[in-house]
Amino acid sequence: MQNDKGDIVDLYIPRKCSATGRLITAKDHSSVQINIADVDENGVMTGDFHTFAFSGAVRRAGESDDSLNRLAQQSGYLKNVWSAIH
Repeated sequence: MQNDKGDIVDLYIPRKCSATGRLITAKDHSSVQINIADVDENGVMTGDFHTFAFSGAVRRAGESDDSLNRLAQQSGYLKNVWSAIH
């Protein structure tokens, strides 16, 4: 919730899993959040970043690596290896 000034005043803001879209609860202690920094053409960080969060269920299933690759391709951080072959 935001107040009149636009400041966030909630004590707890739940996160969503980037792979499944399900809420990550406060008791999910095996969840992780990964921030990938944006860089300029010289490889220097610009200060912006993109956040990916994975729930414990995704990590236990061994799907976090594949999900991170898929999400990074969709966001433009990672090239599709099959597009270079054709």
